[in-house]
Amino acid sequence: MKLEMARGLFLIGALGVTSIALAAWDQPGPKILSAVHGEGFCPLPRTKVVASAQPDHDLLLLMFGLAQGTGPQH
Repeated sequence: MKLEMARGLFLIGALGVTSIALAAWDQPGPKILSAVHGEGFCPLPRTKVVASAQPDHDLLLLMFGLAQGTGPQH
């Protein structure tokens, strides 16, 4: 098989694979949502009583330790 024939066959195969991949690629477009049959209703989940977050006093020490480890090694 000549080199030109092999190149042509490879090119045809590559274009075939590309065209099949392009045909199979489905990118969803923008759609309008409607609530005709109740599909637009989404009940909100029940939430627990949220406790106030308390700051961790060791966080500053941890950040200082991490910052010391990132410097140049002597």
